[in-house]
Amino acid sequence: MLDRGLALQIARLASGPDPHERLPGDLDAWVARAETEVGRFTGLVPSQPLPAPEPTKRDEWAAINVDMLTEMLASVTERLESRLERAGPLAGPMRIAAGAALAAEVGLVVGFLSGRVLGQYELSLLGHERPPRLLFVSSNVVTAAREMNVDGESFLGWLALHEVTHAFEFAGVPWLRGYLGGLLERYLATVDVRIRRGSAGGLPSLPDPAKLIEAFREGGLAALVQTREQRTIMDGVQAAMAVVEGYSEHVMDALGAEVVPDYPGLREAMEHRRANRSAPERVIGRLLGLDMKLRQYELGRRFCGEVAERAGLAGLNRVWEAPELLPTLAELEAPPVWLARVAREHALPA
Repeated sequence: MLDRGLALQIARLASGPDPHERLPGDLDAWVARAETEVGRFTGLVPSQPLPAPEPTKRDEWAAINVDMLTEMLASVTERLESRLERAGPLAGPMRIAAGAALAAEVGLVVGFLSGRVLGQYELSLLGHERPPRLLFVSSNVVTAAREMNVDGESFLGWLALHEVTHAFEFAGVPWLRGYLGGLLERYLATVDVRIRRGSAGGLPSLPDPAKLIEAFREGGLAALVQTREQRTIMDGVQAAMAVVEGYSEHVMDALGAEVVPDYPGLREAMEHRRANRSAPERVIGRLLGLDMKLRQYELGRRFCGEVAERAGLAGLNRVWEAPELLPTLAELEAPPVWLARVAREHALPA
């Protein structure tokens, strides 16, 4: 139902022209170094070889992620199609209108992100399990290094550490992909697809923009989660992703000084970049829920740092033993509480 061609066309328009710049360094060498150091430091053992790194253009990244979102939304679009089939003679026009609307939304989201994302450990959480990919969007890496006035090759090494740590998390923690995929599947199953007819007759009416804007203003996409079940599932997703992002940030800080030249300067520049987005970027980021992702970085990094300080890396690595050992959102704010629960409820056998 989702018009993939239209979504890609909109994504390319939204991302702007790609200058097609080359990465500022030897990507293969940096990723190989990161694999050695991350494996040594974390003790995580991937169940299979990690994917080779791929320098990627913006439109290539957009195509990969349009396909991923299409697959992710399959259960929602199937329910929508089922309802449209009961619309009688208007089913065809309504299907076209709904497909175009979905394509526009997916295209705008992917297009905006394709002009900003630096690297991605891409793996399928739902549907057919595809081999993971390790992507680095060349032009965005070069542009970000230039804007932050940092050495491009050092910045590439910094990114390699970050993305390779994500690869170790998902390839070295057997239950993590299935756990996040299960939460996402449960959440999508709760999405109620409604078709409202417009005043002109049969075509679907658009949502009320004022209500959407007000909801976003009160808390981004998370404010649109209405039911208790949806809030519970979303809390689980946010807590897990905060650990995934925070653990990667912790590993980068631990290894960066010895692996990447001028690492403290890179950390400072990146924190400044995250905190000082333009006004349009802040608005769009809030609409897309990216403010929550930035909070995941900050909250997860603080949690992992304090746990490692109190219990060492072995204590922190307990988050990867089982889903029930992941912290709750409240425990992310209070690492000693998480440590006490783990010691009380999940003591290691003597």
